[in-house]
Amino acid sequence: MILIVDDKPENILSLRKLLELHDLEVDTALSGEEALKKILRNNYALIILDVQMPSMDGFEVAETISGYSKARDVPILFLSAVNKDKKFIAKGYASGGLDYITKPVDPDILLMKVKTFIRLYEQNRQLQVMHASLQQEVEVRKQAQAALNAKVQEQHSILESLPQVAFTAGADGTIEYANRHWFHYSPSLEKFPSTYNHDQEEISVWKEAISAGHPLETEVYLHHRQHLHYRCHLLRAIPLEEEGRIVKWVGTFTDIAHQKQANEILEQSVKERTHELQEINSALEASNHELQQFASVASHDLKEPLRKIQLFGTILRDRHLSNNPEALQYMERIVSSSERMTRLINDLLKYSRLSADNNFEPVNLNGIISDILVDLELSVSDTGAEISVEPLPVVEAIPGQIRQALQNIISNALKFTRRDIKPLIRVKGERVYDREFESPAAESGPFCRITISDNGIGFNEMYLPKIFTLFQRLHAAEAYEGTGIGLAIAKKVVEKHQGLISASSKENEGATFVLLLPVEQPKITS
Repeated sequence: MILIVDDKPENILSLRKLLELHDLEVDTALSGEEALKKILRNNYALIILDVQMPSMDGFEVAETISGYSKARDVPILFLSAVNKDKKFIAKGYASGGLDYITKPVDPDILLMKVKTFIRLYEQNRQLQVMHASLQQEVEVRKQAQAALNAKVQEQHSILESLPQVAFTAGADGTIEYANRHWFHYSPSLEKFPSTYNHDQEEISVWKEAISAGHPLETEVYLHHRQHLHYRCHLLRAIPLEEEGRIVKWVGTFTDIAHQKQANEILEQSVKERTHELQEINSALEASNHELQQFASVASHDLKEPLRKIQLFGTILRDRHLSNNPEALQYMERIVSSSERMTRLINDLLKYSRLSADNNFEPVNLNGIISDILVDLELSVSDTGAEISVEPLPVVEAIPGQIRQALQNIISNALKFTRRDIKPLIRVKGERVYDREFESPAAESGPFCRITISDNGIGFNEMYLPKIFTLFQRLHAAEAYEGTGIGLAIAKKVVEKHQGLISASSKENEGATFVLLLPVEQPKITS
């Protein structure tokens, strides 16, 4: 917009028409005071200012405008019909005008000057905007540089605080920064510390890592410049990438000499301890074998006099004491005790044999249960028990031992029954996911869960930790016969098969025994 300032309306009208004919936007003021007020409110690209005006002439208006920060850069064109002397022209330039035109005015020249001044004004404004933008960008870059310097300084402080040798390098491996520990092994940043292998032969792992462009982690030996010794360090170097290319490396040398020495001592100790344990294990195996032989011989030697006690006691009872009730009663006790002693010796012998090495093989548990029920046929018949068996999976086991464990549990179910209650025994098997009693069933699970439940006399679960203990009985021998070894044998068999065994029960509501066995025995690696 152009502001025309003249105290004569006819002058303003002619100028205004001329400029508007050439699509120039025009504003007018009839006095210097009015012009100053408009300049404060609006933005103008050019001011055409008459020199001679009442109250406040053009020179005074121009000088006042130069004091306004908003309008000081707006070009002023003086236009005068009276003051044509050089001193007035000079005063016009001195007061801030860019040109001084005297009347009469050539319209073409005036238009050319107006358009030139407007173009110069617009260019000046663009330059100012560009200058401000550049200044802002410079300020942003200064702030970014300051933040970067602070970050670098922080990183350097962190690297200096590390107990390891720490360094950063450019993409080509040139060291950019290293903390003070670096100089224990290198005289300057330009020289990477020499690295050696265990035999103190120099190796160039750093150059190889730079060439490959892959992270580096390896043990090297460094030569201390002051102490002149070689110490083992773990060298780690990580490449930092931007847009798929390496721009920097960050690395450390960590002194692991003490750790390596401790590991070597530990490995030697483990090796020695392993050798000791192997020797102890061999001695235990030999001792165990001797104990098994002793148990076998001792049981044989103990059974022989027991057989004679039973034989001669039975002869005395049947042939010579039928008329002496008191003596007959004592002899019954002797025979009964000798029979119980025989069962105890047999159970002890079975328990001792569980420690012997046996080979695992695939065992069809359904066949095992069928054989057990055949052996217990008399007890099943005497008690009138009803036994249901669901299909059981095939597992890796020691056939004789797993049969002994299952038979002991089933025979207990037949033994500890309630009077006038038909015994009901249920055997169920399923494969499960985990080595846990409550694990969900799974058709191809790695474990087998066998559940044997009955409706017998049961037991109080407060005694659960005791029922698998050797010689532990919850009932008097007079009420229920047995040696208290059966469940101990079952527990030892299950543990030898890397399994678990537990039970749940309530008195007079029956008991449930759960065996958890691996379908395949874990392979032992030497």
